[in-house]
Amino acid sequence: MAVESVLVTGSSGMIGTALSEELLASEYHASFVDKRPNRWSDEINAETQIVDLTDDDAVESLPESTDLVVHLAANARVRTLIEDPDLAKENFESTYNTVEYARRVDADVLFASSREVYGNRKKTVFDETETNVDVSENPYTASKISGEALVKSYENCYGIDTSIVRFSNVYGAYDASNRVIPLFIAQINSGENLAVYGDGKVLDFIHIDDCVSGIQNVISRFHKASGETFNIATGRGTSIVELAELIVDRMDADVSIQTEPNRTGEVSRFVADISKARRILGYEPEYDIATGMDRTIEWYRSRPELFEEILH
Repeated sequence: MAVESVLVTGSSGMIGTALSEELLASEYHASFVDKRPNRWSDEINAETQIVDLTDDDAVESLPESTDLVVHLAANARVRTLIEDPDLAKENFESTYNTVEYARRVDADVLFASSREVYGNRKKTVFDETETNVDVSENPYTASKISGEALVKSYENCYGIDTSIVRFSNVYGAYDASNRVIPLFIAQINSGENLAVYGDGKVLDFIHIDDCVSGIQNVISRFHKASGETFNIATGRGTSIVELAELIVDRMDADVSIQTEPNRTGEVSRFVADISKARRILGYEPEYDIATGMDRTIEWYRSRPELFEEILH
């Protein structure tokens, strides 16, 4: 059966906002849930239920029915969860309450996971089969591995149709965090030098528009995506040093780039094999890192009030 109605959890976050904008402009009946109002869009905010998904009772206020739950809600900063592991517990609790809600209303589930589940290994390119609990690097990783296991258990035990997408280093609009790209842009804007943690670190950076395109492909082809796990990334690696040099060049800045040792709990090398998403979903990322960075820098420069927030 085709998906007609979609409930997005975490709709006030970065990916949630971008996806919700697209859903509001589409033929889907969309509803949104987050524990915070949406700071970026009055239109999304007007349609958002404020619900803390870690609260068992609060889940009772969710819509009486929906075809598909896109579960994006999570504490998603690796460093923050290393410093406060209780946030990883919240991730598992919110996922449990979400899949239990889906079971009650007979909804399908699309679970947002992460390339963190592949861990640190002596290789760079990973396909969807290469996960193992033994390579869990940090509490955030553990919350995503356990979330995937929970979603699969509801598929196997209760017959819920599910799909899992693993994102890799999403960047672009609607991000006021101190992740590496917003941080580098804000630091350069303030004339600060850049610190790269991990001289040989290589990651797969995906622009927010390509990330949302991947999700939309899963929704529109859910009959094909059900039961499957997909890497949603670009299939191309960029070293953090190259990333820093690119942003410095694009912002025409006179700052230095210093390298430091890789930090504990951080994956040092990852590039996604996206052949499965291409084959089953017809997914094809549009932005290379240079084009995506131009759009991203332009977005931040049009919102200079964010720079102080990112730096502090």
